[in-house]
Amino acid sequence: MSQERTPILSVRGLVVNYGAIKALQGVDLDVYPGEIVAVIGANGAGKSTLMNAVMGSVPRQGGKIFLDGEELPTKSYQVVTRGVAISPEGRKVFAPLTVKENLLMGAFPQKSDEQIRSDMRKIFDLFPRLEERMNQYAGTLSGGEQQMLAIGRALMARPRVLLLDEPSLGLAPIIIKEIFKELKRINEEMGLTILIVEQNARQALMLSHRAYVLQTGHMIMEGPSTELLNDPHVEEAYLGGKKR
Repeated sequence: MSQERTPILSVRGLVVNYGAIKALQGVDLDVYPGEIVAVIGANGAGKSTLMNAVMGSVPRQGGKIFLDGEELPTKSYQVVTRGVAISPEGRKVFAPLTVKENLLMGAFPQKSDEQIRSDMRKIFDLFPRLEERMNQYAGTLSGGEQQMLAIGRALMARPRVLLLDEPSLGLAPIIIKEIFKELKRINEEMGLTILIVEQNARQALMLSHRAYVLQTGHMIMEGPSTELLNDPHVEEAYLGGKKR
């Protein structure tokens, strides 16, 4: 899918430090329109830092991030307004608000009430359980339902690029399968470009078109996801060794 000449999202030379800790050291990454791109790596590799840097949630010490060739601003609300939204690690739903209120919070860049209603209808079509629990407080939802809500809230901003930070974290395998099925549908039916970071490397590689391997702040590999799935180094380091 990367025959497209111009990436929709580009990261160039990204550097992020936490005091003396060098979290990202000159990271480059491209995401092309219509792709699902995965970033895999061990805990502490810098995956969530990468996502937070794109969103403007952590300061950058170096490098630039571009959307359609124009540099992204460094404030989170401006990034969302420009067309990038995130379903964050740990979901971070607004617990005291209802499902519907959470979705409306995600729609803050939108001006048309009619468009907001239409978008909410699409979210309920994707995740029917959210409609069933529309007036329920988000803090009372199950982990899987909260993850659906976090994705739905991000979609309500009508992003051109959806970022997903560890969407399988803490969820049962059957729920993970359901959510990843809907992510594929979001990409294929809505044509939405997705960047996902995920510790469940096998799941991420099976979902995505291309992938990067991040190790201690450096991108050490990239390529088609099917190739990385069968790469002996990736298999040994991130996929639990060869399946018998």
